[in-house]
Amino acid sequence: MLSPPPSVNVAWATFRRTWAVTRRAYPWTYFIGTLMLGVFTVGLAYLGLEAIGGGQVAGDFVATTGTTDYLWYITVGAAAFMFTTHGILWVAKALIQEQREGTLGVLLIAPANRLPYLLGFSGFAFTAIALEVSVLLVCAYALGVRPAATGPTGALLAVLTLGVAVFGMSMVLSAVMITAGEAHITQNSVFMAIALISGFTFPRQDLPVVFQWLGELVPTTAAMDVVRGVFTTGAGLAPDRLAVALGLGLLYTFAGLLWLPHAERHAMERSY
Repeated sequence: MLSPPPSVNVAWATFRRTWAVTRRAYPWTYFIGTLMLGVFTVGLAYLGLEAIGGGQVAGDFVATTGTTDYLWYITVGAAAFMFTTHGILWVAKALIQEQREGTLGVLLIAPANRLPYLLGFSGFAFTAIALEVSVLLVCAYALGVRPAATGPTGALLAVLTLGVAVFGMSMVLSAVMITAGEAHITQNSVFMAIALISGFTFPRQDLPVVFQWLGELVPTTAAMDVVRGVFTTGAGLAPDRLAVALGLGLLYTFAGLLWLPHAERHAMERSY
């Protein structure tokens, strides 16, 4: 029987280790806390729609977004933002966590490439996020939100596109955090920036033009256009935005892989 390639073994071992550590080390309240951002976003949107909008949305919102279902629009954006922030959080912090625990040097001399190691973290992150998003969707359903009809192929491709965009950004951010030796300010600044320019919970067309152009520099913006077309408007996959999201995601991944060795050497030099 053929054994799996070493890269697959590295990714699987990393997935299992991360899952075991998280399950044993973090209390159940941690997982409840990770849901609060999405649940509060949907809950506040519901209160705002009913208390301020009287259950109706303005015509310019419909013209811009292509949908009259404001709550579903917000639910999709909240789920995608949760997917993005938690995915970046787990993957980008993998190496700096090794540095904090004093195991980065051991990892650097281990016979394992960096890509499968980070893919193992991604597998864990996206599995955990799927559980969190499921709870978010249940909460939204309890508030009366009903999903728009969409095909399984388009839905899978849209999620995979967002996953590629998130992984690419994680690679670059990981190198930045290792180089700077700091995580919280860097990652929170990135989260605030993409929340503004990538159109998770409001139409990007409402932003000043300069911010719309800045949004085109990050892969999550084009990925959100793909997600919106599949899950929100029902228009289906937009091939041009799909190509942009995948292209930028792969470009960020390649740039991160090139930068990481230099960042790791800098981190080791700083520790001595």
